[in-house]
Amino acid sequence: MAAARTHRPTWAPALGAIAVVSALLALLITAFGWPSSRIEPRDLPIAVAAPAPAVAQIEDGLAQAGAGAFAVTTVADRDAALQAIEDRDVYGAVVVDADGAEVLTASAASPAVAQLLTQLASGLAGEGVAAPVTDVVPTPVDDPRGSGFASGALPLVIGGVAAAALLSRRVVGRAPLLTGAVGIAVVGAMTMTAIWQYWLGSLEGDYWANASVVALALGATTLTVLGLHRLLGDAGLGLGAATMVLLGNPLSAMSSAPELLPSGWSDLGQLLPPGAAGSALRSVAFFDGAAAAAPLLVLAGWLALGLALCLLPSRRPAVQHAAEPEAVKAVA
Repeated sequence: MAAARTHRPTWAPALGAIAVVSALLALLITAFGWPSSRIEPRDLPIAVAAPAPAVAQIEDGLAQAGAGAFAVTTVADRDAALQAIEDRDVYGAVVVDADGAEVLTASAASPAVAQLLTQLASGLAGEGVAAPVTDVVPTPVDDPRGSGFASGALPLVIGGVAAAALLSRRVVGRAPLLTGAVGIAVVGAMTMTAIWQYWLGSLEGDYWANASVVALALGATTLTVLGLHRLLGDAGLGLGAATMVLLGNPLSAMSSAPELLPSGWSDLGQLLPPGAAGSALRSVAFFDGAAAAAPLLVLAGWLALGLALCLLPSRRPAVQHAAEPEAVKAVA
């Protein structure tokens, strides 16, 4: 009778798991916690329409928020300030005329910035008196804090990554793969936008225009991750997912504004699909497409990159076919 086999404790795998999971948790808390914990205005563009002496006084008041917090543009009057806000050149404005002081905000551009400007309105009309605040481009009535809009950042990212992972595992052939990616982008965007706009009430404007932006964002993410998988295998899938989830999502600024994120990182966020999608969707849904060209161009660039990667010849199928005869022999 064979002696009973004894199992020695294996410490190395357990210690390795501790190290890997700890490093992963550190990466996650840094990626998601660091940008939001460092939110403050950095060259935040606002307009000022006021007589010259008042402009200097207003700039001094704004400087109390910190050096370089605001980038002030002087405009002729209230109408010019309104136009600058609607064109998305500025987030808000301070107007001083014969009727007194007024602060103009656009919560649809960023509820966080609108709240910041509302707080700064205190004292502009006089000592201890708050200037009246007018929200000229408000958030939808059903989503007054913009939380429903902001919550769409993660589904956009997860949807694209999940689509790429599913297609890469279940679909064989370049044509079916691309058809599946396009189909998911279109149908997924129509579904997501319908919920976002008609049920949650977080979007306004033309449904089809909004859905087109969402489809472009989903397609850009899906095709890019698929292309990386085709080029690098599972490592490419992980690289694409990490880029979109750990960088793209927390730097998207969909819950704040790019100018509130740490310098440099805000620019990077707008060059990734989630950030570009958020900016484009705000412009299309609330500002009749003003300032949408740049983020749409970013999304189109990622879509083209992903398509190009998907069209590259892949060595992975050849490796699988080469190993096939040996497997057959082994079975035989």
